[in-house]
Amino acid sequence: MRLASAPSLPLLAFAASCCAAETAPEPEYIFTNPPALKSADYRIPTSYESAVLGRRILALTPHGTLATVFPSSASDSQQFSSQEDRPEGIGGMPLGLMDYVADCEGEGNPTILAINIATSFKNVRAGSNISLAQHWTPRYPPAKRIESTTFNSVLDWFLGREEEEEEEEASPTTSYSGANLPRYNLLGYLEKVDDESRDDLAACFVKTHPDAKYWLPGNRIHASEFVRLVVTQVYWIGGFGDRAYIGWIPVEEWKNVSRAEWEGVELPGEKKGWKEWSAAEL
Repeated sequence: MRLASAPSLPLLAFAASCCAAETAPEPEYIFTNPPALKSADYRIPTSYESAVLGRRILALTPHGTLATVFPSSASDSQQFSSQEDRPEGIGGMPLGLMDYVADCEGEGNPTILAINIATSFKNVRAGSNISLAQHWTPRYPPAKRIESTTFNSVLDWFLGREEEEEEEEASPTTSYSGANLPRYNLLGYLEKVDDESRDDLAACFVKTHPDAKYWLPGNRIHASEFVRLVVTQVYWIGGFGDRAYIGWIPVEEWKNVSRAEWEGVELPGEKKGWKEWSAAEL
């Protein structure tokens, strides 16, 4: 352990000037959406603008987490085999499992290839509600990361805190800030797709998931069927609350987004050279 060295005067001057250069949001805006401020860097996207971004995420993100609940009554548990090893006391417990997702119908309702033997779909048949969580994963690491070292060193100096020596080996880390990136949860119900549309859906789904060809309806391994998650509610977290919309998106806005609209926007990290702090990327 060693004492933190005092930051230089130029560093303090820089910290003071950068903080005074623009009006920062009030602390409570961490939990609620601030009003649009004069600075373009702090303009909060509207719910519809967020819906456009979300529809792009749906179109470009092939995986999601399906959340269901185990049945609590014995009658509902008939969906499960008596030979299935299930712990006691899990009735009513939520379960989240990764599944394949595709945007094949263009109306904001995700397409899912339901494997009947899978637990998520057994839970639904037993009466469970269902939701889908997805998050945006950048294609490239940011050219400039969110850095807090300078601020922390200034804070440590003012508070007289000691600074730990750097570890010899770096701890595991990601190449981007996940908390700064958009994600959402789609609540709704599953609806079987008409057999007439099955061939078109199969072509679309296999284009996104080539290995899914082995589980298409009619395969000799598992009984399966195409279903759509009919979206009834959308909860959105666009990133940090001082620069992104957080809250419910009206389902009408979600479904009214056109293909031209979501194709006309760009998510953080789709191209090289993006910066994590820039709200203008959205």
